[in-house]
Amino acid sequence: MTAAENVCYTLINVPNDSEPPSEVSLKADLEKGEIKAKTEALKKVIIMILNGEKLPGLLMTIIRFVLPLQDHTIKKLLLVFWEIVPKTTPDGKLLQEMILVCDAYRKDLQHPNEFIRGSTLRFLCKLKESELLEPLMPAIRACLEHRHSYVRRNAVLAIYTIYRNFENLIPDAPELIHDFLVNEKDASCKRNAFMMLIHADQDRALDYLSTCIDQVHTFGDILQLVIVELIYKVCHANPSERARFIRCIYNLLQSSSPAVKYEAAGTLVTLSSAPTAIKAAAQCYIGLIIKESDNNVKLIVLDRLIELKEHPTHERVLQDLVMDILRVLSTPDLEVRKKTLQLALDLVSSRNVEELVIVLKKEVIKTNNVTEHEDTDKFRQLLVRTLHSCSVRFPDMAANVIPVLMEFLSDTNEAAAADVLEFVREAIQRFDSLRPLIIEKMLEVFHAIRTVKIYRGALWILGEYCSTKEDIQSVMTEVRRSLGEIPIVENEIKKEAGEGKPEEEVSAAPAAKLVTEMGTYVTQSALSSSRPSKKEEDRPPLRGFLMDGDFYVAASLATTLTKVALRYVTIVQDKKRQNSFVAESMLIMATILHLGKSSLPKKPITDDDVDRISLCLKVLSECSPLMNDIFNKECRKSLSHMLTVRLEEEKLSQKKESEKRNVLVQADDPISFMQLTAKNETSSKEDQFQLSLLAAMGTTLKKEANDPMASKLNKVTQLTGFSDPVYAEAYVHVNQYDIVLDVLVVNQTNDTLQNCTLELATLGDLKLVEKPSPLTLAPHDFANIKANVKVASTENGIIFGNIVYDVSGAASDRNCVVLSDIHIDIMDYIQPASCTDAEFRQMWAEFEWENKVTVNTNIADLNEYLHHILSSTNMKCLTPEKALSGFCGFMAANLYARSIFGEDALANVSIEKPIHLGPDAPVNGHIRIRAKSQGMALSLGDKINLSQKKTSA
Repeated sequence: MTAAENVCYTLINVPNDSEPPSEVSLKADLEKGEIKAKTEALKKVIIMILNGEKLPGLLMTIIRFVLPLQDHTIKKLLLVFWEIVPKTTPDGKLLQEMILVCDAYRKDLQHPNEFIRGSTLRFLCKLKESELLEPLMPAIRACLEHRHSYVRRNAVLAIYTIYRNFENLIPDAPELIHDFLVNEKDASCKRNAFMMLIHADQDRALDYLSTCIDQVHTFGDILQLVIVELIYKVCHANPSERARFIRCIYNLLQSSSPAVKYEAAGTLVTLSSAPTAIKAAAQCYIGLIIKESDNNVKLIVLDRLIELKEHPTHERVLQDLVMDILRVLSTPDLEVRKKTLQLALDLVSSRNVEELVIVLKKEVIKTNNVTEHEDTDKFRQLLVRTLHSCSVRFPDMAANVIPVLMEFLSDTNEAAAADVLEFVREAIQRFDSLRPLIIEKMLEVFHAIRTVKIYRGALWILGEYCSTKEDIQSVMTEVRRSLGEIPIVENEIKKEAGEGKPEEEVSAAPAAKLVTEMGTYVTQSALSSSRPSKKEEDRPPLRGFLMDGDFYVAASLATTLTKVALRYVTIVQDKKRQNSFVAESMLIMATILHLGKSSLPKKPITDDDVDRISLCLKVLSECSPLMNDIFNKECRKSLSHMLTVRLEEEKLSQKKESEKRNVLVQADDPISFMQLTAKNETSSKEDQFQLSLLAAMGTTLKKEANDPMASKLNKVTQLTGFSDPVYAEAYVHVNQYDIVLDVLVVNQTNDTLQNCTLELATLGDLKLVEKPSPLTLAPHDFANIKANVKVASTENGIIFGNIVYDVSGAASDRNCVVLSDIHIDIMDYIQPASCTDAEFRQMWAEFEWENKVTVNTNIADLNEYLHHILSSTNMKCLTPEKALSGFCGFMAANLYARSIFGEDALANVSIEKPIHLGPDAPVNGHIRIRAKSQGMALSLGDKINLSQKKTSA
């Protein structure tokens, strides 16, 4: 058995730089040294034995000179020493010297100091030699009646381990412990005794629980946890006992300990699916989330609530608790709020949507009064999106939500305002009855909008949906108000001159610099540089955007003015008014063009924007019916089509989710009767305690066994050749944050190999946890060596090393066999994930590491290549299926994934099919990968490079 397989009781830190001392010097220190010297010598002996040294000559020295000492540190070290020292001869018989050790420990079990008694009892739990334990049994029994609880609780543990390993030494242990439990008052002693009865004699444990079932709520939390576990196991094995104990579980939901509440709620859900039980458990979970301060606890308990929701019958019960779930929003952590809002949105129904919207509206208003913080903005975004989803699913709510949300269009946080704008755009298109209300609110807040992106969106909505004469005139009034006095260029020059005159009177010298020799005005001078802030504050918003050189908003304004002018012409019959309105629109466009061409803005107007504004001027000058149709009908059709497609996608994804959750039972499916189920068939009710223990130990192999493709043979790596003296192969088991290497070593020679050691080293963000211990291999023998490697981040790692050994009887140096490298695949840590387009763009801009991979493949179809990349990199395609359908010779798609360490990976695939090279020509193009860390970007690029080509089957 290797060190990795042994049960580890004591961890000892060993300094690597120290030179191992000689046996003679250790002997001298142990015999004649002071207490301090003996302590240090004993520590060195322990370290040497752990490293594989035998040191048989020191055993008697330690018994004679160290064992009689009463120093507590030495006694503690001796317990470690006796745990690891070989206690038997090569033929398996107990060493004669151990009788003396046994006598010393019998005295320690009767020592007046409770610490020495207790630690000796703990040590006896680790002994595996029944001959050593037999003489100590009376003393161990006597410790059950000691005055101190530390001794009593360790005596119970010692009796339990001895009974489990050597039942013949204490056959009456369950009865003895039951009597002890009845009379015991200390909580920790009762817990240990009850735990022993659960595992050794469950009937006695149940008898004891039946006698005190009404007092369970008064017990300590450690005992209550064990009682929950017993009830779970009993009801799991024997469902008829449920009625007897379910009341006890209900009582434990009121326990003062959060851990007991959590376990009791989890147990109650597995034992009963009655609505009252589910409601009680859910309320308990919600209470825990609100009261617990640790965010990790909140997230874990929220996950349990989400699991409850997945069950169709439980979902109905949870719908009544939506308002309680929303109390969790008082938590400042964004991740908790995000999960809570998602859960509430999944549970919303026509019965509770009104209350939900009222609470969310209050939360949105609260975020307005809070001091600005990054998370406040993100939380506001989440609330806006949740309200958006509620309004789309329940149109009656939209009228209540829109007025509150419209206030946020003037928000300085562009992301939250953009979400509001998207919601408003969808609402105004879908709900005709709300259009007047939305237009009215939009005109109210229009002048307060401060960000150019939101301004553009608001202009588009007003231009598209203002249909009455009054509304159109209001839009023109707002545009003029936002643009300031026109013509803009003359007005700005006048302002510059106007600011120059007062300064002349104050000081003549600097004022002279305001005008150049050519007679033009200087934009930067000693005077103007001290005062531009005032000018900029005075500027209306739209003029401010234009002076900053943002002429894209001008193109948007031109389109809006064209739409409203064309509509105004059809509504108003008076020719004079028609011409006046059209002329005003054209004047605004012309003055913006003039401004763009002048040197006043920080950046000149782009050619694209000039073309757009010129086109709008031409359309207004001609007013043809075709253009009227394009501007006023086709634009809206495009939006309507886009929203319809998005709604269909949402419905499709919801349908898939509901299909996953709905358990379909076929007419000819066998019916499972719990009473008739064999014990080995209870797959539907797996032991939760056992599953959680297996998950913690990383031994959940059930899924692997079910999937024949994931068998161990596929993960075996050959490390040496068949002709090498030592053959080695490794099974690499990746378990989230650590990797277990199970190495099979075969001696292929006719010699005995001594000190056969597996020496490993790592490259990348990997760390070897422990050094595998040396082995002795007989001729043609084999052994398994296990090594643990910790993983710290997502990048390709390499494990390399060699096997060194001595040949028995040979005088030569140590022999060495170099092993092949083991490559740790990044794909074991990457999982597909999804995010919104806005989040993707934001991350794309923020991430500094980019890796550009050139497409080099033998695949000739664009879609086939994309799916091949998705399957080989574990990434998810964010581009909708409809956008990828059809064939045009080009394809662009965004991919996204997250690692188990929380790192994001983005990729953009831009590929084309070179048609001119024939139908069988392979795809070409580029894949750009972006990540926060260099390792992630490079590793993902390497993975794509390796797997680009499709292997022929």
